[in-house]
Amino acid sequence: MTAPITLRRLDAADPDFARHLDHLLSWESVSDAGVNQRVLEIIEAVRSRGDEALVEFTQRFDGVQASSMADLILPRERLELALTRITDEQRSALEHAANRVRNYHEKQKQDSWRYTEADGTVLGQQVTPLDRAGLYVPGGKASYPSSVLMNAIPAKVAGVAEVVMVVPTPRGEINELVLAAACIAGVDRVFTVGGAQAVAALAYGTQSVPRVDKIVGPGNIYVATAKRHVFGQVGIDMIAGPSEILVVCDGQTDPDWIAMDLFSQAEHDEDAQSILVSPDAVFLDKVAASIARLLPTMERSEIIRTSLEGRGALIHVADQAQACEVVNRIAPEHLELSVADPEAWLPSIRHAGAIFMGRYTAEALGDYCAGPNHVLPTSGTARFSSPLGVYDFQKRSSLIFCSADGASELGRTASVLARGESLTAHARSAEYRVKE
Repeated sequence: MTAPITLRRLDAADPDFARHLDHLLSWESVSDAGVNQRVLEIIEAVRSRGDEALVEFTQRFDGVQASSMADLILPRERLELALTRITDEQRSALEHAANRVRNYHEKQKQDSWRYTEADGTVLGQQVTPLDRAGLYVPGGKASYPSSVLMNAIPAKVAGVAEVVMVVPTPRGEINELVLAAACIAGVDRVFTVGGAQAVAALAYGTQSVPRVDKIVGPGNIYVATAKRHVFGQVGIDMIAGPSEILVVCDGQTDPDWIAMDLFSQAEHDEDAQSILVSPDAVFLDKVAASIARLLPTMERSEIIRTSLEGRGALIHVADQAQACEVVNRIAPEHLELSVADPEAWLPSIRHAGAIFMGRYTAEALGDYCAGPNHVLPTSGTARFSSPLGVYDFQKRSSLIFCSADGASELGRTASVLARGESLTAHARSAEYRVKE
C-alpha cells in the first residue's frame, strides 16, 4: 500500500516563518568538481579539435554511429519531412501556438530613435538584431517542442538572420515533434549534437558549426555548466534552476484545480517547487485532501511526490497584504493569482516571472500557447530578471553626432572632468574642438 503523502505546512504568523521559508527556497545549481573539470576538458577539446571532437563525443555520450559531421547535420528538407510525419492535430496545435507566440512577441520589438538639440547635436539609439543565435534543445523522449517555439520565434521576430539549433539524438532517436517545431519556427540549421560539446561548438565555432552571438535554451547540469563557462565569449539567456509555481488562492477555486496546478510543475523533476498560499486554512486542508486523492492517478506520481514532500508547501497567511509579502519574498517563476479580483493585486506584486490572473488561467496554458514566453527567471532571480523576449536578441548602439557648436560646449565640460581624473589626452582631445 502506498504511504500517504506528507505535505509541509507553514504559517506566516510563526516567528520562525522567515527562517523556514528561506530553508524551503534554498537551492544551489553548483556543479561538483568532477562535472566542472569534465566540462572544461570537453570545451578545450572542441576548441582545439573542432568537428573531430564533436563526432567523438557524440559517439561516446549519445551512442550515435557517426563517421563525420556530415552524419550530424539535418538539412531543411528533413525538418519539412517531420511536418508530414506528425499527426494533423499535432501540426495544427504547433501552428496555433507558434502564431500566438509570434503575435505576442511582435509587440516587444523596439525601434531606433534620436533627437536633435538646439545647437544641432544629435543623440539617439540604434537597435539592431544579433547576427546569429544558438538554440540548445534537449533530445530523446523527454523533448520539448514548445521550447523550440519559445526560443526560436523571438529571435526571428527580432530579425536574427540565422538561428542554429543543436539537439542530441541519443541512440539515434529523433523526436519528430521537435523537428516539426523547428520548421514552423524558422530555424535555419540543425546539428544533432548535445551536451557541453554542443555549447562549446556554438560558442567557439568548428569547421561545420558556426560561431553564434548568444546561446539560449535549457539543458542538464553539463549544459548549464558549459553555458556558465562560455559566458563572455557569447551571451547566454540564463542559468535556469528547477521549475517553480506559487499559487495564491482566496479559497473559492475548486481544490482539485489547485492540486493539479501544483502537480503541473512538480511533475517536471524532483527538485521542482510547488507552493500554495491562502488566508483560508480550511481550504488548505481541502487542497491537501485533493492532492492525496489525485496523486495515485498521475503517471509521474513518484516524481510529483518527491517534489512536493521535498520542496513543496502549503502556507497560511493572514490576508492579501501578507500574501503579497510572501510572493515578493519568493519572487516565483510562475505566479497564479487564483482570486476574485486579480487586477487589484497587481500593484502589490513586484517580483514574478509570469503572472497568471484569475481562476481559469492555468499556468500550463503559458507553457504552450498563451503567447508570452515560458522561458522565465527561477530561484528568486525574478527580483532582477525578465522573461526571454525579442529584446534578448537585439543590441542597442548609442548614437552621438556633435555640431561644431555642440562639440565646443560639451568640450568645456569634458575637459574639466577629464583633468579631474588626470586623463590629459581625454581633456586635450575635447579641447581641440572648443571654440575660442
